[in-house]
Amino acid sequence: MDTHCQVLPYTATGSFSKMVLDYVEQNPQLRAFYAHPPSVEGVKMAMAARQSFHTNRAVLVQALQAQYAAYTLHPMQQAHLTALLQPHCFTITTAHQPNIFTGPLYVIYKILHVIKLADQLAKEMPNHHFVPVFYMGSEDADLDELGHIYLGEEKLEWQTTQTGAVGRMHPKGLEKIIDRLQNEFGHLPFGPQMVQLITDAYTKHSTIQAATLHLINALFASYGLLVVVPDNALLKAQFSAVVEKELLEQFSQPAVATTSAAIAQHYKVQAAGRPINLFYLAPAGQRERIEKVGEDFSVPALGLQFSVAEMLAHLQQFPERFSANVILRGVFQETILPNVAFVGGGGELAYWLQLKPVFEAAGVPYPVLLLRNSFLLLNSRSRQMQQKLTMSTEQLFWPMAKQELWWVQQHTDGRLLDTAAARAQLEALYLQIEQVATAANVTLQAHVKALEARAKNGLLQLDKKILRAEKRRQQDGLRQLQGLRRQLFPTQNLQERVENFLPLYAQYGPQLLQQLYTQSLCFEQQFVVMHLPYAVDSAQQ
Repeated sequence: MDTHCQVLPYTATGSFSKMVLDYVEQNPQLRAFYAHPPSVEGVKMAMAARQSFHTNRAVLVQALQAQYAAYTLHPMQQAHLTALLQPHCFTITTAHQPNIFTGPLYVIYKILHVIKLADQLAKEMPNHHFVPVFYMGSEDADLDELGHIYLGEEKLEWQTTQTGAVGRMHPKGLEKIIDRLQNEFGHLPFGPQMVQLITDAYTKHSTIQAATLHLINALFASYGLLVVVPDNALLKAQFSAVVEKELLEQFSQPAVATTSAAIAQHYKVQAAGRPINLFYLAPAGQRERIEKVGEDFSVPALGLQFSVAEMLAHLQQFPERFSANVILRGVFQETILPNVAFVGGGGELAYWLQLKPVFEAAGVPYPVLLLRNSFLLLNSRSRQMQQKLTMSTEQLFWPMAKQELWWVQQHTDGRLLDTAAARAQLEALYLQIEQVATAANVTLQAHVKALEARAKNGLLQLDKKILRAEKRRQQDGLRQLQGLRRQLFPTQNLQERVENFLPLYAQYGPQLLQQLYTQSLCFEQQFVVMHLPYAVDSAQQ
């Protein structure tokens, strides 16, 4: 499978926040909010910090062995699992909720990023072992976010009345989406294989987290990826000391408040904490807030009440019933894994940059943060249209209004006004008028300014009318431009934030994963535009 790639700076895409761009460019303004730079040297610093923190590797391996008991591990997975018992072994981790059918494309990209980074670090430091890990946020209860996929701009939703932690939900009802995917993509070269993958995942397992484990493992086992499902009593027990500290001291909210206030001076604050940043995860799957009521603890939504002694005893007996929210989730992850680097999206990096004091207060090492890789995939039809429209790669990312203006300007034969030049001429003219008028009577200055404003506005209105007329005249070309935009930016968003991976897998099969792995970057932090070898017969067309 031959592909061609170009890389762009994230600034050229117009799709990332100021905080993310500043982090990628290592703006000194953010330096106080993270522990190590995103580089090989930063990873070495994180490894050194890990030496003074005890990770219970035996419990981690025990939990993973139980989790994978029904699977035959790939030799690379088995090697990674064995290596995790050794102090020279570290993990490279990304995390995501169990979106149905893998969710948006970027979930695939972030997994491949940690795999590529782990392989690269192993070459850089052959005396150490690096294990790529996908940490499944299966306790998330936001079904509105996790329970749908897009085909082009069409949203397919899972119709279910289940509530609570999505990972614990039963996959029943997903057969309708499986049938839709089979009917639409089953005829493609790898369509039957794709359908078998999702059928085995969602019809042969009793929970979404088990189905997601099956699907991710089927796609990435040969790359050595290990999936961690943290909804596990053994793993939660390793976090009980931090949970107890949060219950007794409510330490995380004050720790994050100062950082959030400092960040808010320059950027949007991503996550807001609560006095107690923990949920109670009931056996039936409900995930509800824990609150302090006087000297006692309460879970109002479930009608539960605990004294301090009762709550601490409950924690020791049922550690799996305590679930970290966004403020403490990363601390839990870094407690149970010997992790040195975390790969996340822009939103994830934004809230991780709030959390360094929380890690310090909990006594848990803070990892290197890396922005996940981003791709824009162009099939042959999109490339042909791009070439026909004579658009550069950078221009593909322009807003639609800017693209249309550019197109019209290229095909007007000089009929558009140069508004900027005309304004400059007007300003020079009215400056002369103002000087003459104010010399006669200073009170005429305001009248001249009003005349100038009206003249400029008249030019702008005329320019808009001419532009509208040109757009009508060139509507065939503009329709092609708009069609390309819809192909590459469904719902007016980056392709990777909307489109699903399965239609692409049905067309290209495992070789697409291999090409994405090959083109994945490690520390370079750039946006990749990848040309696919032939058109995808799917909703992307």
